[in-house]
Amino acid sequence: MPKRRRSDAIQEDEEDWLVTYADAITLLMAFFVMLISFSKVDLVRFEQVQAGIQEEISGPSEGGEEGDAESGSSEADSADAVSSSRPIFSLGSKVQTIIDTVAQMPPGDVQVGFDDEGIVIDFVVGSFFEPRSVTMTKEAKLILRQIRYELEEPPYDLYFVDVEGHTDDVPLSDERFPSNWELSATQAATVVRYFIEEGIPAGRLQAAGYADSRPKLPAKDILGEPIPENRRVNRRIAIRLHP
Repeated sequence: MPKRRRSDAIQEDEEDWLVTYADAITLLMAFFVMLISFSKVDLVRFEQVQAGIQEEISGPSEGGEEGDAESGSSEADSADAVSSSRPIFSLGSKVQTIIDTVAQMPPGDVQVGFDDEGIVIDFVVGSFFEPRSVTMTKEAKLILRQIRYELEEPPYDLYFVDVEGHTDDVPLSDERFPSNWELSATQAATVVRYFIEEGIPAGRLQAAGYADSRPKLPAKDILGEPIPENRRVNRRIAIRLHP
């Protein structure tokens, strides 16, 4: 039996590290692929951090007579900068202005907030729809029409609109709505249909009904007694505006 040459054995020993190196690279690639697949950008927090960094970099403004003379133009430039660098917060401010100036709903029946994707507008159903129907009130249509105008302007013309219908935990059963699932889905679809009639492309819209599966407040106290005001708040339409 022929013996292995010493040179061949040395060459194989020198190339063994390539196998280990290749395994390590493969594991690292798999790790980063999994990391990216699980990652989710919190846009609202990103804009908050971005605004804080800009404020620290720019520092307090110094002025005098020259600064006073240019205050008008600087305020306009600042507003444009905020609109371009923090579009979600800028749109949230505009929506809040619409609510404050246009809406004639009871205080607290319309709330504007943020989640990790964008803006969330909560409407209490009692003020959004006519009693015992899925017909929107005049005030609701007026608010949605003004929001639609904002969604026509860049960069918001690329934003999506998700409409969610929510009910309370009281069982529902009638010919039109056998359960709260049908009711919540129909309410959401009604809002989406109105947006389509107002000119928003259907591809930017989405409707979903959640019945009582995602309450905003506890429907009952610790003794199991119902809380009427919480149930009223849970009956709501949530409109989410996000990139």
